[in-house]
Amino acid sequence: MNKILKRYFGYDEFKKGQENLIEAILNKKDVLGIMPTGAGKSICFQVPSIMQEGITIVISPLISLMKDQVNALTQAGVSSAFINSSLTSNQINKVLQNAYNNQYKLIYVAPERLFTQDFINFAQVSNIAMITVDEAHCISQWGQDFRPSYARIPEFINKLNERPVISAFSATATQKVQEDIINLLQLKNPNVLVTGFNRENLYFEVVHPQDKMLTLIEYLRKKPNKSGIIYCNTRNNVDTICEKLNEIGFKASSYHAGLSDKKRQQNQEDFQFDKVTIMVATNAFGMGIDKSNVSFVIHFNMPKDIESYYQEAGRAGRDGTNATCLLMYSKKDVFNNKWMIENNQDSAKIDENNRELNKNLEYKRLDQMTFYSNTNDCLRGFILKYFGETVPTYCGNCSNCNSNFEVVDVTQESLKILSCIHRMKEAFGINMVIDVLCGSKNARIIQLGFNLLSTYNISEKSSNTLRAIIDNLILLHYIDKSEGKYPILKLTEKSKEILFENKKIEMKLIKEKSVAIKKNSEFVLSNKLEVLYERLKQIRFKISIEKGISSFIIFNDKALLEMCEKLPKNKEEFINISGVGEKRLEQYGDAFINEINDYCNNKIKEIHYNNMPEIEILHQIELFDSPTQISLISKNINIILSDNNCVLVTPQKIVKWLVFKEYLLVEDNNKIISEKGSELGIIQEHRSNKIGDYMINLYPLNVQKEIVSSIIEIFNLNDKK
Repeated sequence: MNKILKRYFGYDEFKKGQENLIEAILNKKDVLGIMPTGAGKSICFQVPSIMQEGITIVISPLISLMKDQVNALTQAGVSSAFINSSLTSNQINKVLQNAYNNQYKLIYVAPERLFTQDFINFAQVSNIAMITVDEAHCISQWGQDFRPSYARIPEFINKLNERPVISAFSATATQKVQEDIINLLQLKNPNVLVTGFNRENLYFEVVHPQDKMLTLIEYLRKKPNKSGIIYCNTRNNVDTICEKLNEIGFKASSYHAGLSDKKRQQNQEDFQFDKVTIMVATNAFGMGIDKSNVSFVIHFNMPKDIESYYQEAGRAGRDGTNATCLLMYSKKDVFNNKWMIENNQDSAKIDENNRELNKNLEYKRLDQMTFYSNTNDCLRGFILKYFGETVPTYCGNCSNCNSNFEVVDVTQESLKILSCIHRMKEAFGINMVIDVLCGSKNARIIQLGFNLLSTYNISEKSSNTLRAIIDNLILLHYIDKSEGKYPILKLTEKSKEILFENKKIEMKLIKEKSVAIKKNSEFVLSNKLEVLYERLKQIRFKISIEKGISSFIIFNDKALLEMCEKLPKNKEEFINISGVGEKRLEQYGDAFINEINDYCNNKIKEIHYNNMPEIEILHQIELFDSPTQISLISKNINIILSDNNCVLVTPQKIVKWLVFKEYLLVEDNNKIISEKGSELGIIQEHRSNKIGDYMINLYPLNVQKEIVSSIIEIFNLNDKK
């Protein structure tokens, strides 16, 4: 096992749980692996597939994942193929013909393709060693992504002449869903392994912004050149945000079902090949996207359930480096999700009884997602508790744990809330109860006579605080919230503890509005090694374009960082870099080793005052004859520097120089144009839209000339100045 792992995948040791599942498969036992995104589920069925005689059929609903995994396996030296709707009939016939001739170890297939006669004919006469069901939660109606095509998988297995080993994997299966997977797939005494849902490298944060767009842009400015995904709930939001980000100067692309297949494919490849750094998308994007260097996932709108949120957020930090998962919440998101539940087209295909069951389950999951978005407790703990795990009271790596909270006695407010629900005959929802407690004068309250209740206008707390207390009481089972589109609040048996037994209720509330900024524990390279890192990324990008494969399939960012840290100078040292297998060493090793040796031998030039001849190369830089962004100026400078094997200059370094020369001034962490900068010609563009601020990001020709002529000074600018 370890030899296979090193030879084909380049890793020295298995991650948690992988070895256990592989051993079980090799011993001909069925398995169920519940492992979070990035935990290495694929290794669990790919390693035994290489070791066993016969073919492994991997059933997956994700066309993009099939393509990426087959590309990655092929690059690693493992012959494999996929069959799905992206192939023509002739291409499918070719794959099946090769499979008949035992040319593949793994075949990825969409569940809808299992019952085509050609595929059944192939499966019935072939040596099928294992059937792997990926995204196995899709078989359960209790899951967030039920697919009727998955329900027929056991029927396909029963058509085979001999039952192979069955392995099933999921990243987001609750206990109930796990039981469904075992029963519906008819797994025989399976080895069940739940490695845990905790992703320690992910930082979770929830914000309730007044202006989401402004908050989004402010956040992205702190993540220059970082790769990330922004999820939205509508196509219109996707298009609007993508357009706005590109106007400002970010490299963003879009993905949703309203785009043509060709356009979606192109945009996805641009993101995977790092031609753009930001993907703005609906949840149609991302399932199975195996891009390892995503450093943030932002949900512009709240998803409809924890499972979807954790799966989408989990696309960040797959290479193990630190990443951020930011959720931007508003009450409108809840209403939009309720509308989508009521108008779900997929549920229309299910019979009436199951449709109502699905609806009620979706409302329950929406409640939990809403609680997560409003809780003051540890966000990581909330997610882990949802999936049935032991929870920390403090994780130190989420916005709630890093915020300034205080434990508050809310017993009196809880009494008022429960009394109000009782006096309203337990027949109304949260909003109406809060309106009565706060003394709202809306017509319906007056019409129903609720303004005459003793609990009318009894609370001095804000509606947001009351909502937080009610959510807390629901979570603690002092209040029951009914299912359906219009849930109502009812008292429970436990309510008596507060009403009649003087039960003390405490909860965490925000003490101050300010939220502590997460400590940056990411691996940071020295300025000199940063040069090598950028050069290695350029080599990887060039190879990815030539080969037509995603950059991370060659080497992920974590591997490049390790190269910079260990500086392997030959193949014997290079093979010890995590993620470097024999095939990748053979294909790509020389290019990276040569670059590292050039760096170590000082062949990558640095520009200094005493190296004046190097200034000659700056005359080749093309300038823009119209106002342009500083990032584009930097890019044009770097084209020439790169061709001459020199250190590259970052936009941040240029901005630092502009401040150093007093062309820009820093006030309240914002950079504004000084009088000196205005005289030079730096201009300021006002954007009269939701962003509502001034962007100092456009530089006319004479500023560009000043920057280029001062490039030596920019390179040698002391950070302390």
